[in-house]
Amino acid sequence: MTKKRIRIDMEDADGARYDIKLEGNVTRDKVLKIFEMMDLMNIEEEEEQSIKMDSVGSKIWHIVDKFFPMGKFTSTNILEKYEDEFNEPVKLSVISTYLSRFASKGRVERVRTGREWTYQSIKITQKQQ
Repeated sequence: MTKKRIRIDMEDADGARYDIKLEGNVTRDKVLKIFEMMDLMNIEEEEEQSIKMDSVGSKIWHIVDKFFPMGKFTSTNILEKYEDEFNEPVKLSVISTYLSRFASKGRVERVRTGREWTYQSIKITQKQQ
């Protein structure tokens, strides 16, 4: 069985650098705990992002980043979270268009599942040895 390794490098608003390594039995829960820790350390940066959300595309990316950092999702999932988060209506076709653009730019992975597209964020690289 191969050993899994994940390495996350980040820098906070003060310029401090962090190098986080996970090796061995890497589970989804462990990676999510690392993301939670990163969120706690980037409180100021998160506040700056909310100020910059002036377009539909940036709002959709905010939803993807906040609610689906690791898991798979559909355009319908994004629609529900978008309307809950911003209290404003948006058409499903608009969300689908933006998700398609994110896929073509390499920000999300897009896979056909039955009659709909399933997406997943591309954020961390996983090396197997």
